[in-house]
Amino acid sequence: MSQRPMLLKGGRVVDPSQGLDDHVDVLLTEGKVSKIGIDLPRPEGTEDVDCEGTVIVPGLIDVHVHLREPGGEHKETIATGARAAAAGGFTAVCAMPNTDPVIDSPATVGFVAAAGREAGSARVYPVGALSIGQKGERLTEIGELVEAGAVAITDDGRPVMDSGLMRLALEYAQAFDIPVADHPEDLGLSRNGVMNEGVVSARLGLAGKPNASEDVHILRDLLVAELTGGHIHIQHVSTRQGIDAIRQAKARGVRVTAEATPHHLLLTDDAVDGYRTDAKMNPPLRSDADRDAVRAGFLDGTLDTLATDHAPHHYDEKEQAFDDAPFGIVGLETVVGLILTHLVHTGEMELSTFVERASVQPARAFRLQGGTLVEGGVADVTVLDLDRTWTVDPSRFLSRSRNTPFTGWELRGGPVRTVVGGRTIWTLTGGPRS
Repeated sequence: MSQRPMLLKGGRVVDPSQGLDDHVDVLLTEGKVSKIGIDLPRPEGTEDVDCEGTVIVPGLIDVHVHLREPGGEHKETIATGARAAAAGGFTAVCAMPNTDPVIDSPATVGFVAAAGREAGSARVYPVGALSIGQKGERLTEIGELVEAGAVAITDDGRPVMDSGLMRLALEYAQAFDIPVADHPEDLGLSRNGVMNEGVVSARLGLAGKPNASEDVHILRDLLVAELTGGHIHIQHVSTRQGIDAIRQAKARGVRVTAEATPHHLLLTDDAVDGYRTDAKMNPPLRSDADRDAVRAGFLDGTLDTLATDHAPHHYDEKEQAFDDAPFGIVGLETVVGLILTHLVHTGEMELSTFVERASVQPARAFRLQGGTLVEGGVADVTVLDLDRTWTVDPSRFLSRSRNTPFTGWELRGGPVRTVVGGRTIWTLTGGPRS
């Protein structure tokens, strides 16, 4: 049965991939963007969607999420995570491999891909493990993982400490044109740290992770990428010196992309005061100077990709003593409102730059479909209301977990409709769509 056409009418279309910012209509047919313009012809049976007062953008893409399945279904499943993504305005997410078992074989990659298709919500792209069992010892069969559907490799959650293994990964990955993503942390320097090393950690009596534990690993990754010519994607950057190193590497022509997360853009280690485990994450929230450097790097494109590092945890796990609680926060359902409120509406960032960082560049970095509304392209679309006001209320999340430090924040702007392959999968008023 053919898919009903959809006409998005009366909205402002912002698509940095085409340099487009205009009030035009968008016609979606058979899962593709058919036409963009004024007074478009309507095929028989077209569904009209009134987008007056909203902004139509290429579907948002998050290249760094933890969906916990298999093995951690009490925290999140692929289905609940995909629905949470859709509610956050995301048409696609990339699922990290640090599950149980680890996503390090064609069978496990295929399981994630199949479960994502079955969920029928946001697209779910598996990311394969870099090393077998994420033990940092032997390289996975990269070609077989890619053939099964992996779009990148990483040992995220565990840094790759063996520089020789990282070199092999960057060399082999080039044959399949995929990025190698890395969690930058030198375990010898961070040791048992549970938050940023600084004045706050000293006052709270908590072991800290120094900036240097991230900086030296970023420098290593950049040098090995330069040596091999491979594409390194540096995850959740949080330090000012790390950002400077990435900026310099880009100027030298190193193939590097890098992430900024909403929590490192907006929060500092002061959020940990009171031993708040919802502010415990890895890399940790750092100083004011580091937070400001992350913002500057995000604005100038050094950190070219917005990623949530969505890391759901069960309530009981986060209610432990600070030292024992797991790292991470959920982010899929809050990030759009946070960035619109605290960067776009303040005038620090143009709306088109936000769309570039949250859609166009993630698609480009991980070689994914989408990230554009070009005619003939896939009909993945996010519709935003820049002025709707709302309060972060974790009890309303579609994610299975509630661990966020942003509870109670008053936000302005957010998604109101998410379309994947020309089919509405979520609306603000109607929730998930079947």
